[in-house]
Amino acid sequence: MKALKYLACYITPALVLFSLWSANLYSYTALLILFIFFPILELFLKPNDSNMGKIEEELVLQDKTYDIILWLLVPMQYFILIYFLFQMQSEYTTLVRAGMIISMGIACGVIGINAAHELGHRNTRFEQTLSKMLLLTSLYMHFFIEHNRGHHKNVSTDEDPASSKYGETLYAFWFRSILHSYISAWVLEKEKLEMQKKSFWSIHNEMLIFQLIQFGLLLTIYLIFGFNILLYFMAAAMIGVILLETVNYIEHYGLRRKMKNGKYERTMPIHSWNSNHPLGRLVLLELSRHSDHHYISSRKYQILRHHDASPQMPTGYPGMMLLSILPPLWFRVMHKKIAMYKQTSEGNDLE
Repeated sequence: MKALKYLACYITPALVLFSLWSANLYSYTALLILFIFFPILELFLKPNDSNMGKIEEELVLQDKTYDIILWLLVPMQYFILIYFLFQMQSEYTTLVRAGMIISMGIACGVIGINAAHELGHRNTRFEQTLSKMLLLTSLYMHFFIEHNRGHHKNVSTDEDPASSKYGETLYAFWFRSILHSYISAWVLEKEKLEMQKKSFWSIHNEMLIFQLIQFGLLLTIYLIFGFNILLYFMAAAMIGVILLETVNYIEHYGLRRKMKNGKYERTMPIHSWNSNHPLGRLVLLELSRHSDHHYISSRKYQILRHHDASPQMPTGYPGMMLLSILPPLWFRVMHKKIAMYKQTSEGNDLE
């Protein structure tokens, strides 16, 4: 029964489907509820920092319900995508059409990338394939390579394009992270192939395969639905990417690992911002317990832990994402939090 609380992650697809179905100004429903109503609500919800005991963790890991809830997001996302493409064939005002594109973009970010992120850390081929299928819907398949082999290795260092720097605005971060993460994925794949003594120009190069698959999807949409709807889909996919990169921005802002004996110290809970606000945790499959995720990346979402040493966000992810779009306000809040954290025993090791 405890697993059923994570059915809350289906709030997003339900809101997106309603937004697409309404075909009027209600097409903004997903945006308004997820990024206006939820942030306001979380201001009044008390964070829950409780952890499971070891025995309870073992029992939870044996319960396949958690996995099934995650797996079923894949056909759900593809249903939403197909429904979106057909809906966009009808005549709508520009304002309504924009709302539908934004709603699809939310699905790309919250389902297509967030759920893919969780699946991408699993060690089964089945789940990793599901991860790639979800990333395809956002045209961001290289995330599978760069996130797992690049971001988790270089997180909270200047070598990681997905770790925001102190004083860096969200908008500057978007350009840096998107461009350099893509380049990093090519470099990582090239290095892997060289170690395996395999040709760069071969089916063993996943980056090449990813580009072909993504091009195939775009070509299919163009041939079936036409050029305009292809552009609508690409706009939605970009919104999904922007949502991902905004999350990346808030997760490690201003936190840096120190260099010790020529190597970076091990990633610890102090190197990621954490949020225990319950609504964001459930809707985003515990993504906001990010400190533990980077500390032990193999831990499944349902058993991620709170660490007393990790820096805590003042509210949940939706609210922090809104705050980040206003740089002066973001800097005012977060620089004060960083300064206060560095004064504590937990934050003394931060640069």
